[in-house]
Amino acid sequence: MSDLPEPHHPGRETGQGLSSPGRPWSLLPAAPSPRSLGLVLLLSCLALALPACARRSYPPQPYLAFVASAGSHSVAAVNLESFRVVASIPVAPQPEQLAVRPGSREVYVTAASGHLEVIGFPDLRVIRTLRVGRGARDLRFSRDGREAYVLDPGEGQIVFLDGEAAKVLARVSVGAPLSSLALTPDGKTLVAASSHTSRIFFVSVEARKVLGAVEVGKDPGPMVITADGSKVLVADTGEEKISSADIATRRILSHIEIGAKPTALILKPDGGELFVLCAQASTLVIVDPYRDNVSQTITTGREPGAAVSRRDSSVLYIANSGDGSITTFDVQNRLVVASTHTGAQPRALALTPDERFLVAVDSAASSLAILRTDRPALVTTIPVGTRPVDVVVPDWLK
Repeated sequence: MSDLPEPHHPGRETGQGLSSPGRPWSLLPAAPSPRSLGLVLLLSCLALALPACARRSYPPQPYLAFVASAGSHSVAAVNLESFRVVASIPVAPQPEQLAVRPGSREVYVTAASGHLEVIGFPDLRVIRTLRVGRGARDLRFSRDGREAYVLDPGEGQIVFLDGEAAKVLARVSVGAPLSSLALTPDGKTLVAASSHTSRIFFVSVEARKVLGAVEVGKDPGPMVITADGSKVLVADTGEEKISSADIATRRILSHIEIGAKPTALILKPDGGELFVLCAQASTLVIVDPYRDNVSQTITTGREPGAAVSRRDSSVLYIANSGDGSITTFDVQNRLVVASTHTGAQPRALALTPDERFLVAVDSAASSLAILRTDRPALVTTIPVGTRPVDVVVPDWLK
């Protein structure tokens, strides 16, 4: 357990803390003596430093973690300053994914029931609801947040949405059930995978039409697109390989043998490496996404299923659902530097915007674990809804 102090701010209850709004910092006399001036300067320096020290152990407001719980059909808003649930928001049945709309203070919730709902901040309630279709999965936003794209998997449709109004603009059918969706960095092309047909489809965002398709490996699932937008890499979850396809020509470039069935793909923020989690083999496979070859395979905890990277690409955090642990992996030195037990079955991860804390939802324990990242350690666990499946921590301090 961490040695963090209880979240408390001296003077908050009375408004008399050192950092209270409107309180004058200087109480200097009109003509201070050198001794009194020195004393006041020293006290002023301490006054400026103390609030910073008091805050350094936990994120400032309004850091909230939003946790979607499929079992209780709810989204919990967890205050990461006080470490408590401040709202439990009822949503449509079987919520699966949370996403923050760029340029807004809105959290979108997609549900297996086919609904899409929007939670507003600071209201912390559902402000808009939309029925997408028989299902709603893999929501993606344009860079400015004005448009959104989501799968209606069973109908084999990509649904185009007005991001601001949360209403349907168009539907593009590919003629096959769909499993995952990706968007190129320039926002011009959508790539949709169909595990049923073992193909991926390329769709023009501007024309809203299918440009073509290519056959990949068995049961294509998660996908990533390289930072330059030139190629898409897809996890062939039914085989021990990854397929690489050129987006401009819509042709297969290679099939990368990785020695185990892939579960999840995480592209390093700088785009230089692809991390492949293989749950059955309990391994992390590192792939060069430009040369399409495997550079290294590393043993992790049991059944790794999700991961998140620091913005500078220095550390990768991996959730291991098989042994209830979080692996801290030093990317540059290729070393596992810590394994932190957090519960029973961590499923999804998120970093706070200042990257001082890592949060992990535990689907078996129905809780949210909070870890500090400066020296990996569990701070606390907080009960949330039943069977939590996803978490986001919006960066609303900008």
